[in-house]
Amino acid sequence: MAAAKGPMPLESAIPNTIASEESKAVVAKNGKTNDIQDKEVSMEGLCYISAYDQWTPLSVSGQLPKPRYKHGAAVVQQKMYIFGGNHNGRYLGDIQVLDFKSLLWSKLEAKSQSGLSESAETVSVAACAGHSLIPWGNKILSLTGHTRDPTESLSVKEFDPRTCTWSTLRTYGRSPSSRGGQSVTLVGNTLIVFGGEGAGRTLLNDLHILDLETMTWDEFETTGTLPSPRSEHAAACYAERYLLIFGGGSHSTCFSDLHLLDTHVMEWSRPEQQGIIPEPRAGHAGVTIGENWFITGGGNNTKGVSDTLVLNMSTYVWSIVTSIEGRNPPTSEGSSLVLHTIGGEDFLVSFGGYSGRYSNEVYALKPSLKPSLRPSGPAQQINEPETNGIAPISVGATSSRKAIFEIEELQDEKGSSRAKISKTLVQAVKGERNQVEDGLYQERLQKLRLKQELADVEDRNVELAKELDLVQDQLSAEGVRASKLENDISELQQRLQKMNALEYEFESLHREMDAASEEAASSSNQPPRGGGFWRWNG
Repeated sequence: MAAAKGPMPLESAIPNTIASEESKAVVAKNGKTNDIQDKEVSMEGLCYISAYDQWTPLSVSGQLPKPRYKHGAAVVQQKMYIFGGNHNGRYLGDIQVLDFKSLLWSKLEAKSQSGLSESAETVSVAACAGHSLIPWGNKILSLTGHTRDPTESLSVKEFDPRTCTWSTLRTYGRSPSSRGGQSVTLVGNTLIVFGGEGAGRTLLNDLHILDLETMTWDEFETTGTLPSPRSEHAAACYAERYLLIFGGGSHSTCFSDLHLLDTHVMEWSRPEQQGIIPEPRAGHAGVTIGENWFITGGGNNTKGVSDTLVLNMSTYVWSIVTSIEGRNPPTSEGSSLVLHTIGGEDFLVSFGGYSGRYSNEVYALKPSLKPSLRPSGPAQQINEPETNGIAPISVGATSSRKAIFEIEELQDEKGSSRAKISKTLVQAVKGERNQVEDGLYQERLQKLRLKQELADVEDRNVELAKELDLVQDQLSAEGVRASKLENDISELQQRLQKMNALEYEFESLHREMDAASEEAASSSNQPPRGGGFWRWNG
């Protein structure tokens, strides 16, 4: 059957079968309740997602969990268990379950027992965030992260889904200090704990190994260059021997580096990354399918990361699976990512996260990459530490399911006549298909580059527009100021004219006063008439 192309409607993930006219079902689609009449909803889980490499929101029913991030997720017997997390700065301690067959959410009322006691009572397990959930058989191990009342050492708890019971496991040896945001990776029968953020926001890069058979902690000495202290990174195991560490963050920056630890000789190395060099990120999530390591979500100091990446762990070649716009869980920080396989098909399932808002949505992606059938031994896959962990690039190491499906469809159509086609022709078809896919891949890269350049240009235009608005505002302010100065000058000129007129009037009055004074003085110098000298000598 050929792979479906193009976007798939949301409803196609949930097939409906017609029942009696009286039947009626209510389905909650991401929190919105819809009435469906004259149909019986038969939710067959993830099987009906037909599009590859495309994140699809799942229609789920039941009471939705509280939105959260930095929670833990694990899959046991076709059910996804969600524990803890952070919502608005508050730690959560509930256990939520999503049944992948019915896509029904339910909340568990967990019991807790300590030591070897048979009694158990319903109590609230210590709320936490930044912890790690690891499926182990039919049970789930939880390595505590950040809690309201932190302990001195990292505790290990076990949850039994069958009895819905928590128990604290007794460990031996020197336990790691309490922390959150660490990576916990299952390698064989051991758990490898690396890094995280400890008490007082201290960033760590220590390595601890827990033997699950003896429940004994060991702290190993390593050689090579250790990764710098970090938290909120991702870790993966390859070939039951190699531990890979990618990304993470400190208090001031995020990383995009890749580190490799050979657990047989306990030596660190820095593989040379090939292909698309990923952006720095922290708070991302990852799962492995064969030799492919899928990375989703996370963010850095400037933005959230929207692309879903895949690393071929045998060649260290990065490629982009898909990009998703908006604030969906696959682009969120602190979202969980699990792997579920149905009928031979692999599905990535993302839940929750934070990207400006807390989420409780569920998204699924069916990857087109097929697990490699090559031998998984380290000699064929990864170079030894003497070569600094740099492996040769294997061209065409991964193939597309779409090409294989189209060839199989062609075989079905031709029937018996297809058997007569030579192997050379089949190889030619595959070769042409690989060339087409390579071309599409390059076009995709070019599109992403152009998209990034366009975004940069748009950002620059926005900055220039802001600068132009600022200059215009300054010019407007200067214009207002100039107009005010002109008015002030006009007013001063008017006052000056009035002062000149008053000065002229003052001078006129002064001249008149001087003339009057002279006239008065001249009149006072004339001889008096009658009497005086003339009277005595007349």
